[in-house]
Amino acid sequence: MNREKLKEEWNKQKTKLLKKFSVLTEEDLSFREGRKEEMLERLQLILGKNKEELIMVFDEIKQKT
Repeated sequence: MNREKLKEEWNKQKTKLLKKFSVLTEEDLSFREGRKEEMLERLQLILGKNKEELIMVFDEIKQKT
């Protein structure tokens, strides 16, 4: 998958996450290359979920695409 396609896919997922979790902001979901773990840790703190639960949320949202 090329970079533009990945970016487009992430933007779709981000929109769904913002709708599902009103406490999240665009900044919370900003993805910076090489900083995936930082973003996941930030989301864990905000949402009160562990990493496995968070990955399940991502998988659930992705399946609804």
